[in-house]
Amino acid sequence: MAVGGFLIMTVKELKEKLAQSPDQPVTFQLPEGSLVPAHFHITEVGFGKKTFIDCGGEIRVEGKCLIQVWVANDTEHRVDSSRLVKILDHGKPVLPSESLPVEVEYNNPSLTHMLLEQVDVREAGVFLILAHKQTDCLAKDVCGITAENDCCTPGSGCC
Repeated sequence: MAVGGFLIMTVKELKEKLAQSPDQPVTFQLPEGSLVPAHFHITEVGFGKKTFIDCGGEIRVEGKCLIQVWVANDTEHRVDSSRLVKILDHGKPVLPSESLPVEVEYNNPSLTHMLLEQVDVREAGVFLILAHKQTDCLAKDVCGITAENDCCTPGSGCC
């Protein structure tokens, strides 16, 4: 699934990738390349729904799976790929579909929502590669935004 120029993993794709490497360590890689401490916990799997109106006047609804990552003081704690699949399965009662894109909530240092862009299986385990979310104009056609013109056209009725 593509959102704002990024490919975003769905719940189904994530579970399939994790199942291909059972019992492997899971590592979250932040957009700048640093890693979430290995003793993280998954404290929530949830469904987020956003209903909004874009700058062109269109009402939109989007849904996503939110995975909350929390780091505690128990430095021996680890989540492996098989355990993460079980945690995602526990979320089934609140997730209307496994085709939802996955976002990760993490304190970095304030609460940040990041996109799960890629799952990279390496010798050291399964790396979940995160990307920053980006804002975008969703009504480019109404606003007159093109590849050559990235500004709203005056008088377009946008913004």
